Amino acid sequence: MCRKAVERRADTARGRRGVPKPRQPGSLPPPRAPAGKNGAAFRIVGIVSESNTASESNTHSRPDAAPEPSAAPRAERRLLFPDGPAVDPAGSHHERRIRSFRPRRGRVTTGQGGALRRLWPTWGLDIDGRSTLDLGKLFGDPVLPVVLEIGFGMGDATARMAAEDPGTGILAADVHTPGMGNLLSLAERQGLTNIRIANGDALILLREMIEPATLAGIRIYFPDPWPKKRHQKRRLVQPEFVELAADRLKPGATLHCATDWEPYAEQMLEVLTANPLLENLQEDGGYTPRPAFRPLTKFESAGLAKGHTVRDLMFRRR
Repeated sequence: MCRKAVERRADTARGRRGVPKPRQPGSLPPPRAPAGKNGAAFRIVGIVSESNTASESNTHSRPDAAPEPSAAPRAERRLLFPDGPAVDPAGSHHERRIRSFRPRRGRVTTGQGGALRRLWPTWGLDIDGRSTLDLGKLFGDPVLPVVLEIGFGMGDATARMAAEDPGTGILAADVHTPGMGNLLSLAERQGLTNIRIANGDALILLREMIEPATLAGIRIYFPDPWPKKRHQKRRLVQPEFVELAADRLKPGATLHCATDWEPYAEQMLEVLTANPLLENLQEDGGYTPRPAFRPLTKFESAGLAKGHTVRDLMFRRR
């Protein structure tokens, strides 16, 4: 076989395997996509998400497509809401630790985005850990009792509690941008003025930005249970957290937790009972029936339909 025939056959086989042909001397390299984190190529699109990659389901559903994360890089995403919630408000000036939360992916709807642009400068704040909050100034009422809610999802239950108790301010902390937009939209439509939203790590908020003995209550409803044993160190309700939370509560204020994950409920009960600054409102030292002010959420209803047992725990600051 002649030399040219051998080269043609090699080129054909190389094309079938998807191997690029060797570049001829003096030729220019093919254009490359812009590199993202870890060198991955990305396509800038107009979505907002707290994660650095888009939903993997689209790529997995197209086996012939190359991985193409669709979330814009942090600087680009921040510009979508220049006066809205920051992507990483605490930045690098606080230590990196094991986090009890994982940012959830999600697209911001037109209504949620509009609410973020209109209302965030007035009703929102970033948890940057750089200054102490004046809760009276934040809510425009120096005598208004303020409750901290850690994790509010899409905000439906938070809005309902705020509407039913207008004499209490709710400082709602989360990292889910669509949920922030939805809660702001609900507050605007219902005329609620006793809601403020904090974007970022609630532990930094408690430790760096809230003074001792200032909160009228702390609510933690259905936090991530981190069911795998190797992940349980990420659970929010740990002795160190409870010690910090108890210090930020006024005497007589309540720390209220709820979960549908039985092993986590047992851990919560053990940790809360062990703190000397807290006393269980349940006389027998066990779980509390769901109080009337805590709405039954869609998430909770779905869990009950699956046979889950929901546990409430209410402890008072001595």
